[in-house]
Amino acid sequence: MSHLDPEQLALLALGEPAASVTDCGHLSACEPCRTELNELSRAVGVARATVADEKLEAPPARVWSAIADELGLKTTDGSVASEMSAAAETLQTSPPEPESAPGDEAQPPARRRSLRATAWALAASLVVIGGIGIGALAVSTSTPTSIAQAVLEPFPDHPDATGVADVEQDRDGVRRLVVSVGDEVAPDTYREVWLIRNDAGALVSLGVLEGESGSFVIPDGLDLVEYSLVDVSVEPLDGDPAHSGDSIVRGELLRA
Repeated sequence: MSHLDPEQLALLALGEPAASVTDCGHLSACEPCRTELNELSRAVGVARATVADEKLEAPPARVWSAIADELGLKTTDGSVASEMSAAAETLQTSPPEPESAPGDEAQPPARRRSLRATAWALAASLVVIGGIGIGALAVSTSTPTSIAQAVLEPFPDHPDATGVADVEQDRDGVRRLVVSVGDEVAPDTYREVWLIRNDAGALVSLGVLEGESGSFVIPDGLDLVEYSLVDVSVEPLDGDPAHSGDSIVRGELLRA
């Protein structure tokens, strides 16, 4: 089975819309890719949590010079920007080769190298964020943090449907549900996104899904531990605000 590229998984972990409908279907069926995505998402969450709310400041040149010496990096013009760029390029193109981890033998050599390169680049970024505080490579605090994710499984009436959902929270505490679903809808119908209580006793409509993906504000105070089911339904144009009972996909939100 062909897996998603580590670079693509890293982008998804950062909350970027880097998955096609086909990729969503692969994530739904592939446990190794889901596991890698969850691990990268946790790493991103830790990195973002370490960035202070205050504006980051670049350290004095002597600080970067010491780090460059420790890493064996060479610079030509002495500028902090040039040094950081050279460091980033070096880390991404020539990462150190660690010892084989358990399970590496099952991965093709090219994928193992790619996974190691991605992991090393993310590790280097975490060092920069936690220990140096240079804004050029730090994850911006204005970027929403992924706090929960769900793989959306198809209902029997929509066997080919696929979907994923991601809960993002910005620095002001506003939460959004980002949903991507691959499934055609019949004429005179539309798709609606819901959060359903885990005992199926109540539900909240978040809005209409136009196209394959959409972003919806989650009401303040809505407990996602209680309302943990993401549902996308087909709704007829009949003016009835209730759920039609025709769900396309549904999945449970899991904390990142």
